[in-house]
Amino acid sequence: MVKDLSVKLGGIRLQNPVVPASGTFGFGLELADDMDLNALGGISLKGTTREARYGNPTPRIAECEGGMINSVGLQNPGIDVLVNEKVPSLRKLYDGCIIANISGFSLDEYRECCAKADACEGIDLIEVNVSCPNVHNGGMAFGTSAASAAEVTAAVKAVCRKPVFLKLSPNVTDIVSIARACEDAGADGLTLVNTFLGMRIDIARRKPVIANKMGGFSGRAIFPIALRMVYQVAHACRIPVMGCGGVASAKDVIEMMMAGATAVQVGAENLRNPFACPEIVAELPALMDELGINTLQEIIGTV
Repeated sequence: MVKDLSVKLGGIRLQNPVVPASGTFGFGLELADDMDLNALGGISLKGTTREARYGNPTPRIAECEGGMINSVGLQNPGIDVLVNEKVPSLRKLYDGCIIANISGFSLDEYRECCAKADACEGIDLIEVNVSCPNVHNGGMAFGTSAASAAEVTAAVKAVCRKPVFLKLSPNVTDIVSIARACEDAGADGLTLVNTFLGMRIDIARRKPVIANKMGGFSGRAIFPIALRMVYQVAHACRIPVMGCGGVASAKDVIEMMMAGATAVQVGAENLRNPFACPEIVAELPALMDELGINTLQEIIGTV
């Protein structure tokens, strides 16, 4: 029997739930010569700010057991390049869901960038990052309190007609209250989780490995914690969730969906294996057959 991998996310049909996470797949164009991008359910583009950013000083990536720490610092060409160059170029090659990931340092910046993303014909969904732990006095400040996260949500929803998903930080004491605040402020969905704040020290040099001292820890090691947070939020909110954090296999995708995720983002695994996402998509039908699953939509939130 042919398996149905499709899901409906914020009113948008995805042919499968697998989405490369922002910051781990560039703008999609970088891998277009090496794989069929149309095998992917969606693509979350590199995080974008109003002005071009060159990011944090190097070294800004450190390998860890079970994952990695990064402190790239939102290096990107700016919103105008995204909507005028990157997205039109990607749309010529890719038919699926294009997700703009927007970061900001003020409500005005969030509003301006999201309005431009909303007006861009090739963008289907807007993912608002209030959780980046790498930029001082930046996005993380908005995502660490329910009131601030709700304020950003309302500001963005006022200028957007397309679905808006808030990407939440796990570096909080109560992610459910923040998720509910975003839902109450009008969010169409939620993405969780972003990276955990981590650190490594070079004991020979007696200095932090990362120039910025701390950075975002991601990779397979965080999967159980991310899964728990997805479960808690998906069962506390009525809006759809994109699960993210340590996903590295088709089994992980099924787990995330059973916990309540409608779609599943793959992050650090793309940096270890650039073909991780299409490989996971290809493995899903056999796993579904083994588990007696005919459609992925039917397993969302079954645990």
